[in-house]
Amino acid sequence: MKAIVIREFGPPGVMRYEEVPTPDPGPGEVLIQVHAVSVNRTLDTVVRAGKYARRVTLPLTPGVDPSGIVAKVGPGVTMRKAGDRVTVQLRTGSDSGADSIRNLGAHAWGGYAEFVRAQADRTAIVPDDLDFATATVISRHHPTAFHLLRDRAGLKSGEWVLVMGAAGGLGSAGIQVAKYLGAKVIGAAGADERVKVGIDLGADAGVNYRATDLTIEVMRITEGKGVNVVFENIGDPELFPKAFATLQRRGRLVTAGGHGGGIVPLDVNRLYQNHLTIIGATGETPDDVNMSLKAAAEGKFKAVIDRIMPLSQAAAAHEWVESRNGVGKVILDPTK
Repeated sequence: MKAIVIREFGPPGVMRYEEVPTPDPGPGEVLIQVHAVSVNRTLDTVVRAGKYARRVTLPLTPGVDPSGIVAKVGPGVTMRKAGDRVTVQLRTGSDSGADSIRNLGAHAWGGYAEFVRAQADRTAIVPDDLDFATATVISRHHPTAFHLLRDRAGLKSGEWVLVMGAAGGLGSAGIQVAKYLGAKVIGAAGADERVKVGIDLGADAGVNYRATDLTIEVMRITEGKGVNVVFENIGDPELFPKAFATLQRRGRLVTAGGHGGGIVPLDVNRLYQNHLTIIGATGETPDDVNMSLKAAAEGKFKAVIDRIMPLSQAAAAHEWVESRNGVGKVILDPTK
């Protein structure tokens, strides 16, 4: 089969389009013919560059969120059969400790390939009327947004939430999940066209944080009250404190990203005096994956996709994602 293989860390050009053996599924596994896999900044471009926070062993095929058709099932698998349309959850271990977390595409060969091997119990059925590119984006980000907003931040109906990076993969999911949970949403982004993406996805208001003062504008929108929850996944040293300053008393900030650098200043006086909470988390549940895919098939959730490219153009796809010029996810399709 054809696959993208990384044999050394570096720029996009280190990724090679190679012929490699097609794997066989082991006990409890399925072999999937990949039809879509997304390009993620942290879990793809950062891994490729050798800057990922956890150890990565080379050689490696990246790709954390493939979707496609089950081609073969391994011994003992009864929950899936050949022909099933599925997505794959990226984690092959639990969150009980760093050593137990193994991400597809970072610690196990991933979905930048014509076929990928995955644990059967980490797959979810894709509804028949949902295309694979959409399924990949929805299953990658919406379940995580549910975990962060509902489970960790305890977002309640009627509360205000500020979503940073409104046009990004996780940000766009955060807007839709927050609205699904009954919240009032401010979508913030760094360009007017990106703010519009958030508004189109259901945000009640939008802020261009590169053109105006984020804190002042959010306080104006909320009539001086501030927001209950900040959904942060940028980690920019200038933007983070401005977003943090929008929290009202007993507010919660949840974060699962550091695309803007990840090292930020923190007003500790404001933190303890206002009884604020900062939560860093990742994760998803199978129930949320299934529910998100079903909701997307019903038209309740949308995937923001910038472009779909052939697998052979993975290096160009990484260059495009790192340029930050696109709006939405870049998808690789090994069938093209």
